[in-house]
Amino acid sequence: MDLQFLEIIPLTGPMLWGALNTIYVGLLACGVGLLIGTGLLFLRNSQFWLLRILVGIYGSFIRGTPALVQILVLYYALAPLIGLNIGPFTAGILAIGFNSGAYVAEILRGGLSRIPPGQWEAAKALGLPNHKIWLKVILPQVFYSVIPLLVGEFTMVIKLTPLLSTITLVELTRSSQMLYNETFRPVEVLVIAAVIYFIICFSISQYGERLQRRSHKYRL
Repeated sequence: MDLQFLEIIPLTGPMLWGALNTIYVGLLACGVGLLIGTGLLFLRNSQFWLLRILVGIYGSFIRGTPALVQILVLYYALAPLIGLNIGPFTAGILAIGFNSGAYVAEILRGGLSRIPPGQWEAAKALGLPNHKIWLKVILPQVFYSVIPLLVGEFTMVIKLTPLLSTITLVELTRSSQMLYNETFRPVEVLVIAAVIYFIICFSISQYGERLQRRSHKYRL
């Protein structure tokens, strides 16, 4: 191995802190996305046609525009336009969360389509109100059925976090840029960053598989 490559490794402390910040931002953004996606699922099944149309427009807009543009619009245009003074950390979490929410809603919609109609009929026959049917009967089954897809969405959120370096949020990519500007060794630094990203995403996927096995065992 190149000795100059080994010389970079002791200097990667800021990158590790950036990686922790990446995970932290990713977790918060996933939480926002999960809340938004669940809310969109409810609205999509609303009896009001206008709400269903608005949900469709929101999903089409998110899926039809680049995530980078969404981040820049939220941070530089939308937030000042409505009078909000938010920093890059909050703006990044909201932007990625809003983006993820549209995809989570589609994932949950697919899970909802797998629920047999008999589940609804049985719950209504027991006299359960709609909110209890959703919370205690439908949603647990929906989330269980889409665990692998939600884990995949989480890895996609992690892969979106490098875009936040454009609004000066110090995460792994931004930390890497600062390090290779200081050391003038971009190849080595970016290789290390790629390895760290791989470790994060691989760990998430392995945890998702373990979670699915445990859920399946519990159901059995």
